[in-house]
Amino acid sequence: MISILPAQAASLLPRNLRHAQGMKLRKSAPRTQQAEWHPHKNRMDPVSILVAQGAHRISVLLPVRYARMAASPFAFLRGAAAVMAADLAGTHSAGIKVQSCGDCHLANFGSYASAEGTPVFDINDFDETLSAPFEWDIKRLGTSLVLAGRESGLSETTSRCMARAMALSYVQEIARLAPMNPIEIWAERIDLSTAIAGFKDKQARKKVQTLLEARLESARRHFGLVAEDCGTPHLTEKPPLVVRLPEQDNTIRAAFARYVATQPPERAILLARYTLQDVIFKVVGVGSVGTFCAIGLFSTPDNEVLLLQIKEAQTSVMAPYLAPSPFHNQGERVVVGQRIMQTASDTFLGWTHSSGTDEVDGETGNLPVGQRQFYVRRLKDQRLAAIGAEFAQIGLPDYALLCGRTLARAHARSGDVAMLAGYLGGGRAFADAIASFSVAYANQTKADWKAFCAAIKAGRLSTQPSHVTPAKKL
Repeated sequence: MISILPAQAASLLPRNLRHAQGMKLRKSAPRTQQAEWHPHKNRMDPVSILVAQGAHRISVLLPVRYARMAASPFAFLRGAAAVMAADLAGTHSAGIKVQSCGDCHLANFGSYASAEGTPVFDINDFDETLSAPFEWDIKRLGTSLVLAGRESGLSETTSRCMARAMALSYVQEIARLAPMNPIEIWAERIDLSTAIAGFKDKQARKKVQTLLEARLESARRHFGLVAEDCGTPHLTEKPPLVVRLPEQDNTIRAAFARYVATQPPERAILLARYTLQDVIFKVVGVGSVGTFCAIGLFSTPDNEVLLLQIKEAQTSVMAPYLAPSPFHNQGERVVVGQRIMQTASDTFLGWTHSSGTDEVDGETGNLPVGQRQFYVRRLKDQRLAAIGAEFAQIGLPDYALLCGRTLARAHARSGDVAMLAGYLGGGRAFADAIASFSVAYANQTKADWKAFCAAIKAGRLSTQPSHVTPAKKL
């Protein structure tokens, strides 16, 4: 039986009592303490953490990952979720847990189409999701805003103010949601077009609206990945990041077959109308580079296309510092986390594995030898999903407010929103603390990035690309 979050058990109390409990937490966990960041004297070398993480990834792709991370302190932060998880584990927390994104930075927010075709704005990456202190996501998001502000040429004061504004936006949204009943909270979603209309910067608002319209049109054309020059649809290579791996073809197809065979009847009926025609390997993200990811092209007899993505799910970077996940399959952990946090989840979300069983070793927690675990989803329109990062370049201050509100809505679905509202109060003390932490940890990230670049220069890490042909079978 799957255990529930502590907040879910506490929610059986009346709302006013839970709000009062949140207020009491201010004594044991003062909001001003959320500002503190001091590296532990025994802090593990960040480069060593990344090297250890790389041991469980496709080695030939690691130079691609390291090259992307070396681009800037913000790029480093994106790939160093494991480093920040270790650091956050030693920071102050009020003890209120939520379903956490686990890798909450501004580029992991974006847009996708709901089942009705409406573009919604939400968190769109859940590879690291686990039940965790609510502050962890906010602190990582705040840090990313400070780094992005600096990278965009904004002043130190403006960059700090964005982190503060994001945190205050989070607080205000929690306060708005707190009086609602659970069903109302669960149904809350952020319509992207409406959100854009609320941008204060008129010039940014116009640019973003134009960009959104163009991206929605692109989504209708299968993102340029599908060709029909042979009479039937097939996937096209875009080296070096979208390539064919003939030696992995059968394994990918078998994993997709396991996914299809284990779907509930209502989805199985839909999938039965499609046949897997083609597969291709894809390099994704910054933090995810080196994990296994492939695209499957399914089509009907009339050549109508469905693109599904199968992506490897490894143990969350937060796992060493939190209660064990109740899920044996890491793909299931990702899928459940996404369903909890997103209002409009993908119809095709599911999980599977490459070989063996889903059972882990009871003593070591290791997977069976040779097994990889995956989650499956409909292929995101990367151009639409990445629209969040581009919004940030056009109007970062407005985007910071939107991300804060979005994160609050996601946390309210699993966390005790009344207790959160009681702890946060008016929000100024908390927002000031988050801003201070974000600046301090942004400075830490810059120092870590410099050490990372020095490790590359010294030959400890390689950024020299290799041909993408992993020899090791899944």
